[in-house]
Amino acid sequence: MPDRKTGGPDAPPARARLGLAIRMVVSVALLAILIAKINLDSAVPQHRSTWTLAWFGLALASAGIGIVLSAWRWQRVIEAFGVHVRLRVLITHYFAGQFVGNVLPSTIGGDVLRVTRSAKNIGSTETAFAAVALERLTGFLALPLLCLVGFALEPSLLESSAAWVALLVSGIALAALGAILFLAGHPKAAGRFQGRDNWVRFLGAVHDGITRLRSDRRQVIGVLATAVIYQLSVIATVGFIVLTLDAGIPFGAVVAFVPVVAMAQVMPISLSGLGIREGMLVLLLNPLGVSSGRAVGIGLAWYASMLLVSLLGAPAFAVGHRTAAAPAESTST
Repeated sequence: MPDRKTGGPDAPPARARLGLAIRMVVSVALLAILIAKINLDSAVPQHRSTWTLAWFGLALASAGIGIVLSAWRWQRVIEAFGVHVRLRVLITHYFAGQFVGNVLPSTIGGDVLRVTRSAKNIGSTETAFAAVALERLTGFLALPLLCLVGFALEPSLLESSAAWVALLVSGIALAALGAILFLAGHPKAAGRFQGRDNWVRFLGAVHDGITRLRSDRRQVIGVLATAVIYQLSVIATVGFIVLTLDAGIPFGAVVAFVPVVAMAQVMPISLSGLGIREGMLVLLLNPLGVSSGRAVGIGLAWYASMLLVSLLGAPAFAVGHRTAAAPAESTST
């Protein structure tokens, strides 16, 4: 949310600290409830070998590639505004944002850091805010699609008692996204905030981005394609974790359920999705014969992979504004 005093994208510090504290409490409470009900020995494979380490190494590599793909998606969204920023610069910002969001974690959040730093490259805080917001929203188009692909690959999943949960979450996400895009793209809704001087100008910038994307179908296809490719890297990361823990989950189930968990864990009520992610995995995987302990283990290993890869963003975060000074190039004709 924009700062009430400056009009920037930073949330009021006191409220942000309170929100962070609440999310931490919720995460601890959810994890405590889950862990109290499982056998911790079932969270890890009984027979470990060099392949266990190799699979987890591939999960880390896939997670790292995913951040690069996220930066690529972000670049495609920025280009819809007629601005080009070098991918190397955006990768640096994205890793710094991941470090802030997953490792510290701070009250400003990784996305706010990305807005602040990319604004120096783009030359506009409003456009930087809109680009980050739209980059996030594109994922919610790709995730329900991939969920349906998973059910197509493994039709027997429809017989699972958790199938309705996956389909319900996907439906809610699509409905919410449709409503957001409609309001953000309507000239009498977010469109009327363009050119304003206070914080609502950020909504006007999102409207401008949607209008630009609508006018260029090739841009839309490019953005959505990068979104799908990124989400496939997330599915690959969790797939490697499933192999690490020898969970024996069908490939189609990984494709169908990982997007559902990814959609659920973005709810701003826990810290980095901790507790929600693990609980959703228990709910979705139990009907497939996966123990609660193993499901929680997958969730924690998933979080650990994100945490370890996010540590690579420490130098980018420490360097700060040195890499944020690279000028942007206009792509307008």
